[in-house]
Amino acid sequence: MDSKTLTASVDDATDMKPTADSPQLSWYAEAGAHARRAFWSCKVGYMLDGMDTQMLSFVIPTLVATWGISLADAGFIGTMTLLSSALGGWIAGILSDRIGRVRTLQLTVLWFAVFTALCGLAQNYGQLLAARALMGFGFGGEWTAGAVLIGEVIRARDRGKAVGLVQSGWALGWGMAALLYAVLFSVMAPEIAWRALFLIGLVPALLVLFIRRYVKEPEVFEQARVAQQDAPRFTEIFAPGLLSTTLRAALLTTGAQGGYYAITTWLPTFLKTDRHLTVLGTGGYLAMIIAGSYAGYLCSAWLTDRIGRKPNFILFALGSMAIAFAYTSLPLTNASMLWLGFPLGFFASGIFSGMGAFLTELFPTRVRGSGQGFCYNVGRAIGALFPVLIGALSSRFGLGTSIGIFAVAAYGVLIVAALTLPETRGRELESA
Repeated sequence: MDSKTLTASVDDATDMKPTADSPQLSWYAEAGAHARRAFWSCKVGYMLDGMDTQMLSFVIPTLVATWGISLADAGFIGTMTLLSSALGGWIAGILSDRIGRVRTLQLTVLWFAVFTALCGLAQNYGQLLAARALMGFGFGGEWTAGAVLIGEVIRARDRGKAVGLVQSGWALGWGMAALLYAVLFSVMAPEIAWRALFLIGLVPALLVLFIRRYVKEPEVFEQARVAQQDAPRFTEIFAPGLLSTTLRAALLTTGAQGGYYAITTWLPTFLKTDRHLTVLGTGGYLAMIIAGSYAGYLCSAWLTDRIGRKPNFILFALGSMAIAFAYTSLPLTNASMLWLGFPLGFFASGIFSGMGAFLTELFPTRVRGSGQGFCYNVGRAIGALFPVLIGALSSRFGLGTSIGIFAVAAYGVLIVAALTLPETRGRELESA
C-alpha cells in the first residue's frame, strides 16, 4: 500500500468514527477529517464572499466623488448585484444536483473572485455595473453550493451548529472588508485605494486549489447519484409531493430577507434625516453592528440545534420586529443608537444562521440543491424589492412608518411559514 492510499484510508476511517478523546470537546472534534475540510472550505469561502460583497458599500463615496455618479446610480449597482446573486444561487442549486456540490463550489468561488477583481479595473460606470452584476452571480451561487455541501457532510444532531458557523463567516468577511478599507485608504489616494480594494478580491481564487485537492463529495449525495436512474430535473421541486414545501420555504426566506433589507437599507437614511443622528457614519457604530451580527450567528447556530429550527426562527423574527420598533418609534440619542447597533446586527443577521440546515433537511438528496437554491434565492429576489416599495410608500406614510410596516409584514410572513412547515431538527437526510 502506497502513502497516498494509506492517507486516504486513515481519512476515511476518521470520517466514520468519532475522534473526540473527552466529552467536553465540541462536535467539531468528532466530525471527522472529511467533514472538517468541507467545513473550513465552506466557512472560508463564505467569509471571502462576504468580504468581496461588502467592498462596494465602502467605496461608494469615492465613486461618487471620482466619477460624479449619483446615489441612485450607486444604489442601482447594489440592486443589480442582489438580483444577479438570486439568479446565480438558483442556477448553482441546479448545477450542484447535476455535477456535484464540490465542483459547483469551486466554480462559484472562482467566478466571484475574478469578477470582483475586474471591478477594480473598471474604467467607467457601465463597466463597473457589469462586473459587479456578474460578481453577484457568483456570490449567490457560492452560498447555495456551500450550504448544501456542509449540510450533507455533518451529522444530523450537529447540522444546525455547523451550517450556522459557516454562515457566521459573512460577519468576519464584512469586518475584513472594513479593515482593508481603513488600511488602504490611509496609505493610498482614494482614486487608487478603491481599485486596490477590489483587486484584493481575487485572493479567494486560491481557495479553489484547496477545495479541489482535499474536499470530496458528501457520501449521501454519491449514494443518491449511483441509485438514480435518470438525471435530476429542477421541475421536480414543483411536483405534488414537494410543491407545498417549496412554496412555504420560499415564503420563509422571503420574510427573512425582506425584513433584513427593509431594516438595513433605509434605517440609516431615516435616522439621519428624521432624527438627525450622526453616529451612524462612524466606525464605532459599524463595529457594533458587525459584532452583533457575529454574535447573532453564533447564538442562533447553537439554538437551532438546541430548541429546534422553527422556534429559533420565530424567536429571532420577534427580536427583529422589536428592534425595528425601537429604531423607528423610540426617542433615541447618539449614545443609545451606538449600543442599539449590537441587537440590530444580532437579530437581523442571526435569523439566517439556521436557514441553510433547515432547507437542507426539507428536500430529498436528489433535488436538494435545486430546492435550496430556488427557495433561498426567490426570497432574495423578492426581498430586494422591499427597499423600493418602502421608498414609494414613504411619500404617503413617512419613512419610519413605512419601514415598520414592511418589517412587521416580512417577519410576520416568516412566522406563519415557519409554523406551517415541519420541524426538521435531527432529521437524517436519507429519510428526507
